[in-house]
Order: sequence, then C-alpha cells, then structure tokens
Amino acid sequence: MKLKSFTAPTMAEAMEMVRQELGGDAIIVSTQRAAGTKGVRITAALEPADADLAITEMLEEGTESSATVEAVRKALTDHGTPPRLIDRLVNAARTAEINDPHLACAAALEAGFTFAHLPEHGAPRPFMLVGPNGSGKSIAVAKLAARSVLKQRQVGVITCDNIRAGAVEQLAAFTSILEIDLIRARGPESLARIVEGTNGLFDLILIDSPGLNPFKQSDMDYLQALIEAADVEPILVMAAGGDAMEAAEIGEAYAAIGATRLFAARLDTTRRLGAVLACAEAGQMAFCDVSASPHVASGIAPISAISLARLLMPQAEATMTKDETFWTEANAS
Repeated sequence: MKLKSFTAPTMAEAMEMVRQELGGDAIIVSTQRAAGTKGVRITAALEPADADLAITEMLEEGTESSATVEAVRKALTDHGTPPRLIDRLVNAARTAEINDPHLACAAALEAGFTFAHLPEHGAPRPFMLVGPNGSGKSIAVAKLAARSVLKQRQVGVITCDNIRAGAVEQLAAFTSILEIDLIRARGPESLARIVEGTNGLFDLILIDSPGLNPFKQSDMDYLQALIEAADVEPILVMAAGGDAMEAAEIGEAYAAIGATRLFAARLDTTRRLGAVLACAEAGQMAFCDVSASPHVASGIAPISAISLARLLMPQAEATMTKDETFWTEANAS
C-alpha cells in the first residue's frame, strides 16, 4: 500500500498540498504534529478502498512500533540498565520508528553512544590500558598485541604495574609467546624515557598500567602523571557485570584523567551489560573493543551499535549477518 505524506506549517497549507497533488477525491488517513517542528503532517490516500487498507496498516504499524519499543525497554531493564538511561534509549528507539527490535535497539544505541574501535595496524600515540584492579587490563594488552602481531605489525609492550604481585610475570608469559620483549617502566619519568626511546621502532605501543583505586585521589594523581609523562591515550578497561551505579562512578573518575574510550572485558562471564552502558554514558566514552574469551589469540573484536544490540537482545545465530556473529565466534573459541 502506497501512502503519501505531506508536511506544512499549518493544517490549511497541508490540505492544499494534498488537493494539488492527489485531487479532491483524496482521503485523509491521519494527521499529526510534525516531528521536531510546530507544523503538521498529513497522510493521505487517493481511493476510499486504499484509505481503509491504509488505516488498517497504520494501526498494525502502531502496534508493532509499541511492541518494539517495549521489547527494547525490557531488554535494557533485564540488563540492569539505570532507569534514566533506559528512558533516554527507549525514546531514541521510538523516534527511530523501526519495527524490528534489534534494529530499533541498534538505532537507539547509535543515537546514545559513539563507537570508535582501536586500530590494529598502527597509531601515532601509545595506548595505556587503565582501570581498577582486576578489570582485565593485562589480558587486554596481550589480546590487542596478539591481534596486531598476527597482522605482521611491530608491537611494543610496556608495563608500569609494579604493584600487583606477579603482574610483570603474567604479562611476560604472554609477550614471550608472541616473541615480544616486555619493557618495564618504574614511574612517570621512566615511562617517558622508554616511550621516547622507542619512537619509530613500533607500529603500535601498548602500555599496561597498575590497578589503582578510582576513588582515591593519590592513586588517580599517579595515573595522571603516567599519562601526561608519555603523552599516551588512556583506554578504560571495564569488566562487564557488577553494579551499574558503581560502574558509572568509575567511568566518571577515569574520564577525569582523560579516558575517552571504553574496552569492555569478560563478556563471556556475565549476562548483564547495564553496568557497561552506565559507565560509557557517565564518562561520555566511546565503545571501542570487547573481549569475550580467556584465550589471548581470540575472543576480541571491535564493537558497533548493531553488535551491541545483538548482545543486549540475543537471537538465533542463523539470522545474524557476518558482521554481527563475533559474539558467537568468540564464545566458540
């Protein structure tokens, strides 16, 4: 059924547009306020029979749209997303006017967040992975290094973690397999000298930072000193799951020291992603990559609005596109 819609500043002007294009036999199917304006929007059909069918279709579409929005709301609620963020994303889904729940959710996520994955081939600045103790920074460094090494890139790995027992040895075990020398920095000045000395030697430099308390000012001051000393880009590593309010406060704390991208880890061991969404929103961070496997050589992928929507609203693998199957592939590794 083909319908024709007309938008104008006033009802009279819209009706005149209908008469000029469809003639005096046109049937008005619906009228509504035009989105984002003070005008009106009229939908019309030429034949009475068409109008009857149009009314039926519009009623069905309205039902589908409402069901879609509620499906998005239920998914976000089930994931423990904060109510205020749910309302914002649901409004975006409603505005998108898409009947497919996954695509509506993706449209809402696209409107509410940004997505900027980490480069695999090279970057002008080193990346420092930061986050609370136990968030998965070291394994994330190893995974990112492995991904680039497998693409025949020269990767430098530096650790600043001189606090956690066995931290250096753990990362060294991974870099040894990758045939990468692990470089150890013992503070801001040491890190600055190392980064300067490696200038031009690597396509990509990854730095593992110590797990510090985001709510302890002295810890964050030290992390800020590391970041500024070597002019690195901090990437927040957040383990999925946990309390959404706590995650939001962590996001704010790391945003204050310059983190603008969020790496979501341990997606294979959690069922609720509301905390990750809350962290990204509170810190105004872009989603970059995700980890969904304990294996270094697999289970890592860039994240997009559609793939995040698939995680929030799972469906049969057979209906996924190639770009959307990373979650299944990661869990199968």
